[in-house]
Amino acid sequence: MRSTKRPIHAVSVWVRRQPPKVKAFLAVVTGMAALVLLRVIVHDHDNLFVAAEAVHSIGISVLIYKLMKEKTCAGLSLKSQELTALFLAVRLYCSFVMEYDIHTLLDMCTLATTLWVIYMIRFNLKSSYMEDKDNFPIYYVVLPCAVLALLIHPSTSHHIINRIFWAFCVYLEAVSVLPQLRVMQNTKIVEPFTAHYVFALGVARFLSCAHWVLQVLDSRGHLLTALGYGLWPSMVLISEIVQTFILADFCYYYVKSVFGGQLVLRLPSGVV
Repeated sequence: MRSTKRPIHAVSVWVRRQPPKVKAFLAVVTGMAALVLLRVIVHDHDNLFVAAEAVHSIGISVLIYKLMKEKTCAGLSLKSQELTALFLAVRLYCSFVMEYDIHTLLDMCTLATTLWVIYMIRFNLKSSYMEDKDNFPIYYVVLPCAVLALLIHPSTSHHIINRIFWAFCVYLEAVSVLPQLRVMQNTKIVEPFTAHYVFALGVARFLSCAHWVLQVLDSRGHLLTALGYGLWPSMVLISEIVQTFILADFCYYYVKSVFGGQLVLRLPSGVV
């Protein structure tokens, strides 16, 4: 076991010593290599989107287990859960009026569990909620997403209100994790269940991003025109990429912590 840890530790130390530009380059190369691997392994790339939603559901299940077993919500952001419930509710509405498929069912299950987590934090476990640490103003993300949705939305044949709602939930999903990252930034120490949950979000975001990128490549760009015209198709891809990069730094330290045998994740200054 030690022999496997030594190379990992050596690589980790080497990466940590590199300047920011080199780290960014290595992150891009790693992401591209993972995309190539997924393209070879997964033949039906629609399965990546289903897998992303399934991993998100697993992350929520980890939170439920934490709340039920440890009887505490310390380290969790109520605001992130509320933003998640908001974009899921809007996406469910869009699914019912615009398209109804397996994703609708998965979103219903995820929304139900998210609402349960919100209920537990607000009422049953309110005494352990770190309200002073959960200090990210929600309107910092909701208002810009709403304005952006008004300006840039799909140009399909659906009603204008539904198209704006669709864009709003896409933009809001991309930044809904920011309050949770602020809580972890304020505490600097992340207990295991919260770390597992955020890592699951990171994996889900990468799979979702990989789904869109590979679909665009396979269709030779025709998928972008199927989503509409103007800036909207590009904004969908940008939103997916933004979500992935927001969580990339945390996922790196999570993997490093797991291989180092640490149960509690300690974040250095400047992370998330």
